[in-house]
Order: sequence, then C-alpha cells, then structure tokens
Amino acid sequence: MSARRRLGARWRRRRPLRTRLAVAAAAAVALVAVGVCVAAFLVIRFKLYQQLDQNLAQSATLIAQQRHDSEPGVVTGECRFLGAPACSQIVPADADADPSEPYLLPVSSATRRVASGQLAPYYTNFTLHGKPARMFTTSYGKGEAVQVALRADIADRGVRQTAYLLSAVGGVGILLSALGGYWVSRTGLAPVARLTATAERIAATRDARHRIELPPGPPGREDEVTRLATSFNTMLAELEESVTARRRLVADASHELRTPLTALRTNAELLARADRLTDAQRDRASGALTRQLREVTGMVNDLIELARDEEPQPLLEEVRLAPLVAHGVDAARGHWPQVPFTIQVAPDASELNIPGVPARLSRLLTNLLDNAAKFSPPGTPVEVTLTRTALTVRDHGPGIAPEDLPYVFDRFYRAEKARALPGSGLGLAMARQIAHAHGAELTAEAAPGGGAQFKLTLPT
Repeated sequence: MSARRRLGARWRRRRPLRTRLAVAAAAAVALVAVGVCVAAFLVIRFKLYQQLDQNLAQSATLIAQQRHDSEPGVVTGECRFLGAPACSQIVPADADADPSEPYLLPVSSATRRVASGQLAPYYTNFTLHGKPARMFTTSYGKGEAVQVALRADIADRGVRQTAYLLSAVGGVGILLSALGGYWVSRTGLAPVARLTATAERIAATRDARHRIELPPGPPGREDEVTRLATSFNTMLAELEESVTARRRLVADASHELRTPLTALRTNAELLARADRLTDAQRDRASGALTRQLREVTGMVNDLIELARDEEPQPLLEEVRLAPLVAHGVDAARGHWPQVPFTIQVAPDASELNIPGVPARLSRLLTNLLDNAAKFSPPGTPVEVTLTRTALTVRDHGPGIAPEDLPYVFDRFYRAEKARALPGSGLGLAMARQIAHAHGAELTAEAAPGGGAQFKLTLPT
C-alpha cells in the first residue's frame, strides 16, 4: 500500500462518519458542477469559433472563385479594425516565387505544404497588429495556398467572459455542494447520532431503560435507519428484561439462602462445641446439618440451572417420550412410595419423538411429579397422561388457589399452603424454563373434581 493510500485510510479512521459523509456528498456534487461548467465552456467556445471559421471558409471560397488568376501576394484588407473585411493573401508553394512586397499574414512551412497539397487546410490563432485574429489556410489552384484572416476579438472576449462566468458558477456550486453535504450528513445521520448517544449513555450509566425516539410515519414504510433504531429498541427491551430478571434472581436467591445459611452456621457452631453435647444432641445436630447442606446444595444447583437461558444445541437429539415418561414415573414411585402413580399413553404417542436433551426433559418431568406427589394425600393417585400433543400430570390434592395461579411458575414463589412443605420454590420455574427451551408450553390449571393439573403442550 502506498503512502498516499495509508494516509487516506488513516484520515478516514480518524474522522467521524458525519464528516466523511459530508465530504463525500460535497465532493460528488462539486465534481458534477465542475464537469457541467467545463462541458458548457467547451460547447460555447466551440460554437463561437465555429461561426468565425464558417465566415473564413466562405471568404476563402469567394476569393478562389473571383480571383482565379491572381498573382501571389496580399489580395485584400489589413484587418486593423474590428468588423473590417477579411484580409487575404496568396502564397506559392515555392518560396522563390514570392512577391517582392512582404506578406501581411504569417507564412510558415505548413503554409507551403498546404500549397503543395501535402497538408490539409487548417485554422490557426495568431496576433495581428496587437489584436487577436484567426486565420484559415487552404489550397488555391496548383501550387498555391490562400490565407484568409479575421479579427477574433468578439469570439475571444466571449470565450473569456464565459470562462469567468462559469468559474463563478462553479465556485458557487462547490460552496452549495459543501452546504448540501453538511445538511445531508446532519439530517441523514441524525437517527444514527441518537442511536450512538443512547448506546453511550447506556454504557456510561448501565441503565437499559433508555430508548431511541422513532420518527412518526406509517408502519411498513420505515427506512433502513428507522428499522435499525427499532431493532435496537427491541434489543434494549430484551436487555432490560434480562437485567431485571437477573437482579430479581439474585435478590430472591440471597433472600432464600439467608435462612438455611444461618441454620448451617448455627449447627456448625453447635457441633464445634460437641464436647458439651450429649450423644443424642450431637446426632440431632449432625443430621440437621447434613439435611440443610443437602437443601442448600439442591437450591444452588437449581439456581445454576435457572441461570441457563437455553439448551446447548450440540446436545439435542431425538427423544422418545413414552420410555422417558415411563422411566420418570418409575423413579417417582421409588421416591414417593406412599403415593400411587398411574400412567396412560395414547396409541399414537407410543412412538412420539421430539428434539431435545433427554436429561433436561427428565428433570422437567421429575419436577412435575415431585410437585404433584408433595401435595397429594397418601393413597391418592397422581395421573400421568401422554398424547400426541401434550403431557399432563394431575394430582388430587388441595389444588391451586385462584390468587396463586398466576404466580406458580415464578422463582421462589410458594403458596401459603406450601410454605410448611419442603422445597425452595424453584422446581416449577425450572420446569417452565426447560419447556420454553424445547419449544413447548407449560401451563397450570385447577383440575375438574379437585386437585391441580399441569399440561405440557408439545411442539408440533
């Protein structure tokens, strides 16, 4: 890369986008304005001299017709005054045949070559008596050339005035192009500037509640920058929701962990003075400590699982639901021997497969079964039904109160009736998160005849 290219690339990197856009727009418009002015100058200059050349050609033709037998030398005029008749002279190809009187018009080797037929007729500009003039040289008879000249003051003055006028127009055009480029960059990049300011404000304050103001307009006709701002607002909304959820999770987790950690510290301090305890007291404290450690470990594991927003894609595979449900029900029977579990699989669901992570789907089913068994009175069944479109887990317990129904899937939420039962209030929240990660929908409702019913609507 040359030094000029490196310098240009460094300039582009160091200049803001608005400046670069203004310079590019101004340069494009200025280039067009200068091009138009140059083209207009060339056309006007060509037309002015074309008219003068036609007069010279007509004068040369008249001389050739009227003075066919004229001798070499000056024929007419001196061209001292503007508008005077054309001055003309005849020049032989051989310099030895020149007349004794000097020529009025300049004679060169090209003139001799035109006279001898070696060179085509031509036009030339020269100065005569201190004034601009234009001359036409063409062949005349055998071995002679005729030169015709006219004062070119008008054409020369017209060309000069045209150059001055178009230069002024071009300068004004460049100035207007600079102003237009600045206006275009300022207007066109205004949404981008607002987007940048919002992003910088969020980075400085770490507050995702800011939004970019969108210009009013009919939907479906937004420009690219407006669509970008809309997408950025959507991203900010998702970020705000995620940040709020994380803060709520941390706050809830710190609140829920405070009590078991306090109990753990109390039992640990009690066991530190084991020499003062009886064997029964020491065993009771050790058992409580072990149970609390298990509960805290389970809660931490649940929090880690809830912190995952989606399932890892490399672990997805085709999962047969019927065997997975049967295995989960068998495991629940071992954990809850006092609760009978029934399972019913529709004929068209026996070979049902869905893409997912088997371990995560098993965890979802286990959470639903544990929740149903926890609220079921001893001896009342928990019914599991699998169809082509849904998996349903129903218990015959006290059910869900209408005021608790909107919150059963919230983290750490525990209904008043469930606060005395073991658990952290994370199982159903985790089950819904796993369901959403697999494209399914988990809902809760009061079951007909009493109890609660959880329905997992499978993805189609």
